[in-house]
Amino acid sequence: MEYRELGRTGLKVSSICLGTMTWGEQNTEAEGHAQMDYALDQGINFFDTSEMYPVPPKAETQGRTETIIGTWFKARKNRDKVILASKVAGRSPMDWLRDDKSPTEHSRKQILEAVDKSLKRLQTDYIDLYQLHWPDRPVSLFGAGGLTYTHVDFDSHPIDEILETLGEVVKAGKVRHIGLSNETPWGTMKFLHYAETKGLPRVQSIQNAYNLTNRIFELGGAEIAHQEGVGLLAYSPLAQGYLSGKYRNGALPQGSRKQLFNRLQRYETPKAAHAFENYFAIAEKHGLDASQLANQFVTTRPFVTSNIIGATTMEQLKLAVTSREIAWTKELETDIAAAHLDQPNPCP
Repeated sequence: MEYRELGRTGLKVSSICLGTMTWGEQNTEAEGHAQMDYALDQGINFFDTSEMYPVPPKAETQGRTETIIGTWFKARKNRDKVILASKVAGRSPMDWLRDDKSPTEHSRKQILEAVDKSLKRLQTDYIDLYQLHWPDRPVSLFGAGGLTYTHVDFDSHPIDEILETLGEVVKAGKVRHIGLSNETPWGTMKFLHYAETKGLPRVQSIQNAYNLTNRIFELGGAEIAHQEGVGLLAYSPLAQGYLSGKYRNGALPQGSRKQLFNRLQRYETPKAAHAFENYFAIAEKHGLDASQLANQFVTTRPFVTSNIIGATTMEQLKLAVTSREIAWTKELETDIAAAHLDQPNPCP
């Protein structure tokens, strides 16, 4: 396993991060524990979760994922072996996460409440990386809006005030480092600006979607990653399963996320199927599993700190973890560059 520095923290995290968002919905507690046991045994020391998980988010299941991680920590007594990342929900109509039943936002009150609740569920005194799950201000999220920015005047919490609150939880020892998620290049630079000018904590990472059919991060985020040390924690490396081929030719596997929840519209754009077939052809040409090709593409990008994988079965998990063993050749890079040129970013 390769280990890379998380921002400028000095912490070394595995190049593959264990995603957890299915635990408590598609996966049982026992299955979540088994995944963590396997991941740790394979050298993965970096786990990512959220107060909102599992997905799809709903009041009845909210917090189960962190609870499963917490019971694992308690049973294994190995908290010190894991670099743990979690997230606080951004602005949304969800009113079941907060005690006063108010919609979520990045107010001081809500962030402080969210941190304490996560710590309790996780059965730990600290979170290594605490991330803003999405911005407090209006931006295009989760594929909605495509590549278009539409300005909306909105009374969101100022970025410097949000950063000051995060500074409080860092100073209190509840959080070691902070990060962003589903953020724009402008937002990332504003957080860095206030950290430098006001002596506030520096964001160390950004967790955005990134895969063969969504390389938008390269347009602005990659330079920030290199110049500012805010590396990408890439989520959805398999385009929510589409790049594995599981939904190829209209297939709908029983128990899959699409079959259960029909939530994959981000990867069902008019040009997506053509792009997927291009990458399947490359995998077949090189004798590779399509999912392993997609995962290793993400893991080998120089601006990626860690590739967040996710699985509902041990077979899927083992395929994802062992994708790092694929030799990344010049021929693979050339073929993928040609496919990207043919159909760039169909699923932003």
